[in-house]
Amino acid sequence: MFTDKAVIHIKSGNGGHGAVSFRREKYIAAGGPDGGDGGRGGDVVFAVDNGLSTLIDFRYKRKYTAGNGGNGAGQKMTGKNGADVVIKVPPGTILKDVKTGAVLADLREEGERFVAAKGGRGGKGNSHFATATRQVPNFAKAGEQGFEFDVSLELKLLADVGLVGFPNVGKSSFLSATTAARPEIADYPFTTLTPKLGVVKTRDGNGYVMADIPGLIEGASEGKGAGHRFLRHIERTRLILHIVDVSPYSGRDPFDDFLKINGELKLYHERLAARPQIVACNKCDVPGARERIDAFRDQYEKWLAELTEKDPAAAEFAEKGCYRLFEISALDGTGVSELSDYCGSILKDIPAGSTFEDMLDDEEPLAETEGGDELFTVEKDGDVYVICGRFIEHLLDSVNLGDYESAGYFQRVLRQKGVIAKLEEMGIEEGDTVRIADTEFDFSF
Repeated sequence: MFTDKAVIHIKSGNGGHGAVSFRREKYIAAGGPDGGDGGRGGDVVFAVDNGLSTLIDFRYKRKYTAGNGGNGAGQKMTGKNGADVVIKVPPGTILKDVKTGAVLADLREEGERFVAAKGGRGGKGNSHFATATRQVPNFAKAGEQGFEFDVSLELKLLADVGLVGFPNVGKSSFLSATTAARPEIADYPFTTLTPKLGVVKTRDGNGYVMADIPGLIEGASEGKGAGHRFLRHIERTRLILHIVDVSPYSGRDPFDDFLKINGELKLYHERLAARPQIVACNKCDVPGARERIDAFRDQYEKWLAELTEKDPAAAEFAEKGCYRLFEISALDGTGVSELSDYCGSILKDIPAGSTFEDMLDDEEPLAETEGGDELFTVEKDGDVYVICGRFIEHLLDSVNLGDYESAGYFQRVLRQKGVIAKLEEMGIEEGDTVRIADTEFDFSF
């Protein structure tokens, strides 16, 4: 079974408590405090595993909890750190916070890891709190609680070329003819119920990944026929290979089908409609197909002329050789090798599909509160602007400031939630110090 969406509950470990302890040894009448620190709670980590291709495992296990940190002990002994829990996901998995809708990570490469929830920090033992005037501190710091929330996992296939077209036009046959994939093929609508991936090995060495997207229907952009579920897999493809059925026995108008599919792509997202296309007239070996191919070509060339006239990006892609029309027969192999080789030859000139930043642009605004509490507060501690709030600290723990896209997302959320506006209202200037939890950085937003 192919599963491309799941919701799970994750919880990082609690930090261990600091210990209250005093040195007690023979001949040492008044040993000082020697309480050790608590151990750090375990993290919840997502890791990409190329051996996985679906999210089906999450149908059976929906709760993942990291280990708690151990408590500190006497003789300044630090508690044991809690064990991390590592959740393996297939490449192409997007993680979102269910409550806020925020994109947490876009996991694409083998070995890529993302800490979704950091464990709570261990509390300080009483040995840290001794001063000249307080030599017998009878208290220690409790460990911090871990983070607990629901995460949505969404799998979007990572393919260079996406096959689209109405049901039963020959997409599965084409994928079977060009790759080692063996999709179910039969002469009835909606044979393909799950996306299929295959690796195309071209004769000139330009290999690429092709995905057979299940047959779309009119209304797919509104979710009909599991339309949203299928359309999301086209978002990442660099090139769309649009297959139309030119057989006179299909009972369909190939150009009308072509327009309807493109209409659904545009209704789903403008970015999909702008993706370059190659069009393949399939079943060209069927008697009577020639007249229908000629008629389709005339209509297609008029459509393309109008598109390139009003869309500079489409015109640029057309100059690079996209939007070409091919005549093929997936059944007897006519034109199949030429088409698959051609797709491989032009991919180098086509940019990648949806990126982390693209999807952030499409996100719904975040919730205004976290658990009914104010999202953040800003105070001045001397010359330092201190931002407090569980949501903000959670956000900081959930991003990698060393990564350009992740840092950009962090800044975007701070501005969206009014943090930057509040800092500017308080008179912050370029280069001033900002502190969130135990992280400090210079203001340069």
